[in-house]
This record gives sequence, C-alpha cells and structure tokens, in this order.
Amino acid sequence: MVKFLKKQGWGILNSVGFGGAVQLYLKSALKEYGWFRSFHSKQSVDAAGNPLPWYTYSFIFFLEPRIKPNFEVFEYGSGNSTRWYGARVKHIAAVEHDAQWIEIIKPKLPANSIVYSRPQGPSYVEAVKNEGKKYNIIVVDGRNRVKCTAFAAEYLTEDGVLILDNSERDWYQPAKDLMTNKGYKSIDFRGMLPIVGHESCSTVFYRDGNCLGI
Repeated sequence: MVKFLKKQGWGILNSVGFGGAVQLYLKSALKEYGWFRSFHSKQSVDAAGNPLPWYTYSFIFFLEPRIKPNFEVFEYGSGNSTRWYGARVKHIAAVEHDAQWIEIIKPKLPANSIVYSRPQGPSYVEAVKNEGKKYNIIVVDGRNRVKCTAFAAEYLTEDGVLILDNSERDWYQPAKDLMTNKGYKSIDFRGMLPIVGHESCSTVFYRDGNCLGI
C-alpha cells in the first residue's frame, strides 16, 4: 500500500512537472553540496553552513585538496572565500571597495586574514603590492578584473597560479589573453555554483612546476 501511494504521488508530481525538483531537493548532489542551504541563506556555504568560495563546485572540489598550509594568498574582492582560505593557508590578504561590506565580513575573519579598504581605481588595482611580497595564489574576483589581472600577474611567485572567476563573461577575454601571452596555461571549470542556479566558469592559470601540482 505504501509503495502504491508513493508511486501515485510521484506520478502526480511528474505529471505537473515538479517531480525532478522534488527529487533534487530530497536526494541529489546539489543537496550534498549544500546548494539549497546557500540558495535560501543567500550565502556561499556548504551543507553544514561552513563558508565556501563563490566558485563553481567543480573548481572548489579541484582546489581544496591542493591547498597547502604554507600558501600566501591575495584576493581582489572579499567574502566567504576569504574565510575559506584563511582556515587553510598561512596568510590571506584581500582588497575590497565596499566599506560597509568590510564591516560585515571583518569580524568573521581568522587572525591570519586582512582586508584592505580601497576605492575603485589605481589604489584598488595596485593593492596587491601593499605587503611587499609575492603570492602563491592570486584571485581576481572583484572590480576592474582585466586591469587587476594585468597588474597582479607580476606578483605571483615562480610557482604561483592566478584564478579568474566568472571567466565566461566576454568582457574578461582580454584578461585571459594577457595570461596566455605571458606563457600561462589554463583550465576552465564550468558548472553550477552556490546561491544561484545558472552556470558559471572559474579559470585557473598556471605554469609548469606550479604550487597546485597541475
């Protein structure tokens, strides 16, 4: 009887086009990833509520096991990704143009993290030089991404990699071309990401002997 009712129920859901949506919510990779939690909370988090970078899931799964505790990281843009890196690396610095957002995110950051407040413009683009060091990973996920890519590439360590998020956008093509012309190879990670339902792309640029072992 229970099996019959279950079959009838799924039949009704499928007939009105809701069967797939219900199945995804009850048991699916998206549920395991925490996508539904991120959608409802409007925060980039996993199923347990832990912070995640707002990258494609495919790239998060690729990147996480390759992160090492001695890495130095710089981000254009800050948020849950800053928290995520901070829990895994030696030091992370970020630059953010939105002062109000800094006040929200700053109390949540671990002690090895710092966010620089800079208005949009040259001081934002050049913030990567603030600490006088080079970085294993530089993430371009904020404002002026083409200019930031061009400037930041000079602050990568010999084994450093650069991550360009939302790289499917046509207006970021010059940034991709620039890295290619500098001799970097690239891998695109397409797919869904937390919070939203559309597809995006996260691209990692690397050279031989890079810190991620690609």
